[in-house]
Amino acid sequence: MIDALFVVPGNAAGVYQELSDDYSAIETPTWALLLAESMRSVNYKVSIIDVTAEKLSHKEVLDRVRENSPRFIIFVVYGQNVNAGTTNMSGAISLSTHFKDKGIKSPLVYIGSHVQALPIDSLEKEKSIDIVCTNEGVYALRNLLSLKTINPVSLSKVNGIGYRDFDKVKLTDPESVVPQEKLDIDLPGYAWDLLPFKEKPFDLYRAPMWHAEYDYNLRTPYAAIQTSLGCQFQCNFCMINIVNRNDNDPIGVAGNYNGMRYWSTKFIINEFDKLIKMGVRTIRIVDEMFLLNPKYYIPLCEKLAERNIHDDLRMWAYSRVDTIRRPGILNLVRKAGIKWLALGIESGDKQVRLEVSKGKFEDVNIHEVIKKVHDEDIEVMANYMFGLTSDTHNTMKKTLDLSLSLCTSGWNAYAAMALPGSQLYKDAVDKKYKLPDDYTGYSFHAYNTQPLPTDTLTPEEVLQYRDESFTRYHSHKPFLKRVESKFGKVAVENIKKMTTVKLKRQILGD
Repeated sequence: MIDALFVVPGNAAGVYQELSDDYSAIETPTWALLLAESMRSVNYKVSIIDVTAEKLSHKEVLDRVRENSPRFIIFVVYGQNVNAGTTNMSGAISLSTHFKDKGIKSPLVYIGSHVQALPIDSLEKEKSIDIVCTNEGVYALRNLLSLKTINPVSLSKVNGIGYRDFDKVKLTDPESVVPQEKLDIDLPGYAWDLLPFKEKPFDLYRAPMWHAEYDYNLRTPYAAIQTSLGCQFQCNFCMINIVNRNDNDPIGVAGNYNGMRYWSTKFIINEFDKLIKMGVRTIRIVDEMFLLNPKYYIPLCEKLAERNIHDDLRMWAYSRVDTIRRPGILNLVRKAGIKWLALGIESGDKQVRLEVSKGKFEDVNIHEVIKKVHDEDIEVMANYMFGLTSDTHNTMKKTLDLSLSLCTSGWNAYAAMALPGSQLYKDAVDKKYKLPDDYTGYSFHAYNTQPLPTDTLTPEEVLQYRDESFTRYHSHKPFLKRVESKFGKVAVENIKKMTTVKLKRQILGD
């Protein structure tokens, strides 16, 4: 018997359609790893089942559950993309319903951004969920595992959870998140040793195509790691800060809980050293804003640079175009082994950016910033959004035109969606906009994707423009020429092949 079995669910085919076969990433489950190690550090016995990585059937997962006889089954419904906490609910609910149907008696606990944003709705809607954690859940899980008996009376004494008392949903008082000064202690590492593998560690995980220089052979072994939690910004399309939640409102809005916590340089370097020792060279730094606070990222980059393995590493990290202007920073970042920066540019129109809390971009020459990044031999994954509130055909064209002129080696664009936990979700509910019919509909790539309308555009117009822009950018001759010069002809051929995968869209009549 073990105390907690952490289940990482998945539904790649429903979320990514045909892209799931060869092109979508398979990420190491950072939150399951952090939570498992945290519980293990206080002497609880734990294990992890990664359904996506192992491509397990319901029966195979059920067999493992019975082998482990866990006191609690913890569904960790996160992901490295902002929408993943909701889209992965589809696989999670299917699996937990199967557990109930097959007579599994262990309490089924859900932790993740969707249930954090909508704890009451989740419990009322999904009868296979027994308990939800209303924020990151570290202390709530520890207190749950300490219970000798599970009933409404005992659960009422655990802060930071939601549960049913017969048919009535109840939320206990909020629980605190792990404070900055205790991050190294109460989230003391990653349970890397619990991850499945085929022949060598991390070989069941694969990086995004662009991160691996559009080379299939460089996608594994692959790992993702966090150096901080949360974000100090309040972009209305994002729900990342829901992890910091500290109230019991029926609809949580991430912008109400902005703030960042950082692990120590010593802690993070120790985890990097573990990964490198295990043969991992392709690494994602998951932080929403890695290059933000120089107090934390400069010492970390300096320590990584001291290892003198920057040419062997393929790392990428997030930043904003207005946070990388400090002299010498880009050179240090490159020496640390970061070869890609993912930059949230969002829109080619200043007013549109201003409305989503990205107004600081008004002071930034985006072309100059991208050139400076390229001059340091760092590639850029540029992220854009179509369909923000004041978008028109003209502003979306400005966004596409900007992306074509920047000509970065990576390009990603989303149709704006009402992700649970974001301000856009709360606004959509208040305005009675049509929301997705099920969890996969919150995926940017799913068949039943349901984007938001703008003040002047329908969801159909937004989605069609996004999909056409994807093809246009990846067929753009200057882009292909840049990729060939950086990564070779094989990379170009792989991009051309990827571009032939046409996503089917329900609202477009497919």
